[in-house]
Amino acid sequence: MAPSTTPLTVLPTVAGPSLPMAGAEQERADAARNRRRLLDAAAALVAERGADAVTMEAVAAAAGVGKGTVFRRFGDRAGLMTALLNHTEIELQEAFLYGDAPLGPGADPVERLIAFGCARLKMVELHGEVLRAAAHGTARFSAPARAVHLTHVATLLRAARVDGDVPLLADTLLASLDAALVLHQQQVLGYEPDRLHHGWADLVRRVTRTCGD
Repeated sequence: MAPSTTPLTVLPTVAGPSLPMAGAEQERADAARNRRRLLDAAAALVAERGADAVTMEAVAAAAGVGKGTVFRRFGDRAGLMTALLNHTEIELQEAFLYGDAPLGPGADPVERLIAFGCARLKMVELHGEVLRAAAHGTARFSAPARAVHLTHVATLLRAARVDGDVPLLADTLLASLDAALVLHQQQVLGYEPDRLHHGWADLVRRVTRTCGD
């Protein structure tokens, strides 16, 4: 039987009535409760031990189920970590697609891009260990959530009248927000969050000024 995993959700890219989210599962009430119990157990272990110390076996023991149940539900450890992040990712997507300016529509595209990066950095500050654990090899570069981020950044760059290879530039900008890099900057290099936020804003303004002029 193929593992039942839940990819990070991709929200619609246009405003409108509430729509079912791509990748969302229709679950029976008992399946949803069991899934929630496993995720609650995983979240508690992450808070207690850190994401790197959380194993599928530990989650199974904490939830009072067999190890096979966890593997069937999430596929592997990366799938489990991805499921933990799903709700947080949905909130970020809703904020930059439909929320208040400057993160949401209505602000200057450069200010929106700065706000997006700062929101992403804040997400890493809160959930960085889980974000890093969910990243599995090169597969993270084709993840649905990253595709949404890439499209959003590229759209804002074009709105800011940036020319040149916009998709490549958007990829390069997103790389500076990668959880593993940000955690290294914070934990190893000792960069404070304010420094990273100001650095992102400075990078965006330099890129948009240089490419747009």
